[in-house]
Amino acid sequence: MSSFTDEDNTCGQALLNIVARGSAIIAELLRLSHNIPTVFKLDNKHDVDRYSTLLVDFSYFTSVDAFTEKLEKNSDLQDRDEEFKENHLSLLKRFYKVFESVYKYITDINRFIEELDEGIYIQQSLETVSMDTIGKQLLCESIYLYGVMLLVIDNKYDGVVRERILVAYHRYNANKASVDSHIDDVCKLIRSTGITPQRRPPNYPINYFSRVAIREDFINITIGRLRSDDVYNQMSNYPQPEHRSVALSTQASMLYVILFFAPDVLHNQQSVMREIVDKHFPDNWVINVYMGITVNLVQEWAAFKAARAALGNTFENVRAVTQKHVAAIPRLCDRALKLLQEGVLVEEYVLDHVPSLMTFLRQCNTSLRWVMLHTSPPPPLNKRCKQLYDLVMAQNVQLSDVIALLLNTSQLEHLLKDMFKSLLDNKQQKWTSCQKETSDRLVELADVFSGTKPLARVEKNDNLQAWFREIAKQTSDIDYNDHAMAGRKIAQLIQAIEEVQEFHQLENNWQIKQFLLDTRSYLHQMIRTINVKEGVLIQIQIIGDLSYAWHIIDDYTKYMQNGIKKDPSLVRKLRATFLKLASALDLPLVRIGEAGTEDLKSVSECYSKELVSYVRKVLQIIPQSMFSLLEEIIKVLTNDMVEVPTRLDKDKLKDYAQLQERYKVAKLTHAVSVFTDGMLMMKATLVGVIKVDPKKLLEDGVRKELVTRVAEAFHNGLIFNRNKVNDMKEKLHVLAGKTDGFRRSFEYIQDYLNIFGLNIWQEEVMRIINFNVEQESNTFLRQKVYDWQSYYQSPNIPIPTFAAVDTDSETFIGRLAREILAITDPTLTVYISPMKAWYDMKTNEEVLNNDIFAKIVEALEPFGLHGLDRLYSFMIVTELQQFTKFTFNTLLNDKAMTMQLTGLMRALHPHSKVVESPQKTYTPVFTKFTKLFAAFTPFILHIGQLQVIRDLIALTLHSMTRFESKALLRAVETLNSSLVGNMTSHYALGHVTPTDSLYEITPYLTSCGLTQPYLQVYNTFKDIPMLPVLLFIHLHCQMPKLSYNSHCNEVLLGRRTSDPLDITIYNIGVITILRQFPNDYMTEYLELCGQYINSVSKTSASVPNIAVYLLKQFTSLSNTSLSQVKTAVSECTLDTFAPKATA
Repeated sequence: MSSFTDEDNTCGQALLNIVARGSAIIAELLRLSHNIPTVFKLDNKHDVDRYSTLLVDFSYFTSVDAFTEKLEKNSDLQDRDEEFKENHLSLLKRFYKVFESVYKYITDINRFIEELDEGIYIQQSLETVSMDTIGKQLLCESIYLYGVMLLVIDNKYDGVVRERILVAYHRYNANKASVDSHIDDVCKLIRSTGITPQRRPPNYPINYFSRVAIREDFINITIGRLRSDDVYNQMSNYPQPEHRSVALSTQASMLYVILFFAPDVLHNQQSVMREIVDKHFPDNWVINVYMGITVNLVQEWAAFKAARAALGNTFENVRAVTQKHVAAIPRLCDRALKLLQEGVLVEEYVLDHVPSLMTFLRQCNTSLRWVMLHTSPPPPLNKRCKQLYDLVMAQNVQLSDVIALLLNTSQLEHLLKDMFKSLLDNKQQKWTSCQKETSDRLVELADVFSGTKPLARVEKNDNLQAWFREIAKQTSDIDYNDHAMAGRKIAQLIQAIEEVQEFHQLENNWQIKQFLLDTRSYLHQMIRTINVKEGVLIQIQIIGDLSYAWHIIDDYTKYMQNGIKKDPSLVRKLRATFLKLASALDLPLVRIGEAGTEDLKSVSECYSKELVSYVRKVLQIIPQSMFSLLEEIIKVLTNDMVEVPTRLDKDKLKDYAQLQERYKVAKLTHAVSVFTDGMLMMKATLVGVIKVDPKKLLEDGVRKELVTRVAEAFHNGLIFNRNKVNDMKEKLHVLAGKTDGFRRSFEYIQDYLNIFGLNIWQEEVMRIINFNVEQESNTFLRQKVYDWQSYYQSPNIPIPTFAAVDTDSETFIGRLAREILAITDPTLTVYISPMKAWYDMKTNEEVLNNDIFAKIVEALEPFGLHGLDRLYSFMIVTELQQFTKFTFNTLLNDKAMTMQLTGLMRALHPHSKVVESPQKTYTPVFTKFTKLFAAFTPFILHIGQLQVIRDLIALTLHSMTRFESKALLRAVETLNSSLVGNMTSHYALGHVTPTDSLYEITPYLTSCGLTQPYLQVYNTFKDIPMLPVLLFIHLHCQMPKLSYNSHCNEVLLGRRTSDPLDITIYNIGVITILRQFPNDYMTEYLELCGQYINSVSKTSASVPNIAVYLLKQFTSLSNTSLSQVKTAVSECTLDTFAPKATA
């Protein structure tokens, strides 16, 4: 007989594809609900300040012109809007696509109904489809899934957030939205309903469900079928009358949703609602709508007169129903434990007691379902729901007993499934074996009565011989494939053997009696085997449905974890529970699988990942307990135990034995090993479509706990108080001790866990550092990398994020970086290059030196120093961008200033000539630009400060690599030299040089400290032709602040402490700026400085000592060749440079 969904049935295939698409849309809605950017919620001051103007609700459509005008008048707002668009457009498209899919889904349903009426599907109408078994299922599911979509949207997506998302999509896709015919309809459907946890709008959700019109006759037909029929034929799986509400629970959920499309039934048709409640909700008022989304009918139907009145009958026996299920739980749990005892569930027992076992499983699952649903927390602000909840809980409900029954039932179902699967796989082989054994024994008995085979006190009997041979032949002739005939034939043979045994008094001979007993046993085994049907497995699967607990099972997590802490072997039963929960995946996948669409994989992965995430959450208690034990172990090893010296006097041996301490360590270590064994008992398990390996699960759990604790230590340990002297050094010292404790604990325990402790430690610390550097760098980037986009973030081993503790930094790495910058502020300190240290300008005391970076390595590992280096690089790029922007917007946009600079450049051209009257040529320009350059200096000093710190970081990393990893350093140096040589040869031949290898080796070079920050080109900028002249003028505007210090034959200090200047930092800043432009800029700057020195020295008696010193320091720091310097300045001037100190 053909099926409604056969490939040649276009009507069935069309409806099946619609329903399959509905399940996929719900999965996508649920998946995206976990990835709503928090910025759309505007739930913190930072987001409100930055984006409240840009993220607007549907009020935007009434004031588009005003919004556009406001945006156009504010350039900063435009930049912020463009930045937001670049970062969120791809996600906004995905949100709009799924919202649009919901609208298209209901329009496709309406079109399908219209096509049925128009006769497009031959011999099919709405009535004929509703009469077909599968057809009525699909009709009900189609409108039910649409209702679920609406409920999911309203529950998972806040109304104002939805509107902001749609408005943002509309603004950023103006061209597409103008031709997209669905944007208005989508906005109408998805707009906010106004519901909040504290407020329920009038006539909700009727108005919401009526936003797209649906044929009334279609709704009435589906409601009629769900009212009167057993749509999914579940009553055969629940024959007991008291289980009817469980049998009809699936269509009860459908009725709950579809009734919102028929408000008249809910409001006025009391007889219909009474019938619905009596049949589907006689003893339950908390129901599962879809994949664990539960609702309380008391609240949901409170506004509907007929529904509320009909539901009143259910509450008449609340106490009795509760007592029945609560009292059954301990009794069922005890029996389940007895069945799970070793040696009870053997093959013979199971095959002989299939009906009673099925009945027992029904009772267990029915009580579990009722108790778990009705003990879930009630909706807030509803007194009646709270009263019913209190009434249920007052019946002495013990949630620990509930979870115990769930675990035992799951384990029992799992064992029965495995047993029946094994029986089905070996069914024919086992049946054939029993058939052969039976036949052989009957032939042997025939031989005994033939007199040819000696057997004590057995006389020859030709009749029995012939009879046994005939029975043996009949046994051999039984056909396995004809199950019904085979069963009857075997039963007849058993009866015949029993009769012949009694008639001929064969029981008097114990040997023959045993033969006959064994023969009957094999015949019974054949009957049992042939009666094993796949229907038993299907029935166990249906009875054991746990989809209703997809979310509420989280309320029992603490009970599971407490059980694991007491007995790690409980993981075995938990494995069965997770497999039982995984069966819930069949609900959204069954129609997708039948339709054969491409959504099967993505939907399976969506729900499987959610379930695996819960499995990890439950089992995370094992790593947490292990880390608690590790803390105690390290405490004993560090504080209590004394290290045994290499040489020890015999008299002191007892003192160093430390038996109590060693026993304590051994006991704690054994406890860790027990937890490890408990986790590994779980075995490899296929959860949905994802295979869970217990060893990998244990390692991931250990990694997760390590990441959580280390990230928390880094966050809490690097919060600084700038009013306290040496606060940073003290904090780093304390953090270094904690880091060392973590590392030592891993070294100690890795063998007991069978993991690579050092590898895990390095990988996870590196991930924490890189993730925090990435998030901190977002403040400097236009195209941001959000938490959920990060390469370093992991859903299985998430790196925790913490609220910012100050206004400047987002993470601990940012606080550390800015603390170093604050301590080494070039306006307060001076950097002494030979000492690699900073000194306070007022007190001349050292405030920081190069040792701080070694301390950072102890606290944050080398990855922390590398991360700081990356962060400082971002800061330098930002400073360079701001410098160039300031130069263009402030200085070069001034026409008078530009003309004066142009005049000076003409007067100084060519730079090789000596200016005859330098006082007249230079002084007016220097004087005019002095005040204008006040904002110029901080850029240069900050860039120089960052460069010096980067240089010291590279020095520290290089020194450490030389001592700790010589082989790596040599390998990286060799590879770098090879690449540089290869590039040189390619350029010499005019070939294009491949850059892939350069990108790959750069992280290794940075990690090994093989970088030269002063020579680095950070970015490409638009040319500024007058930049060398500007920097030259700025340099000479700073000279009056400087004097030469005779006590330090290198450093130039400011004359006035109120206007200090660290000239070394200044020169490094200028070098960095010039490096970002063509080499001609550096040459021109040197020529201008040289021209000034030559002109002043030749037209006056004295040599400009400070200028010469600055030039020599500049050339030294910039790695400029001596020949280039001597081209700019006469060699005689350089040689005779002998500055004198000034008072």
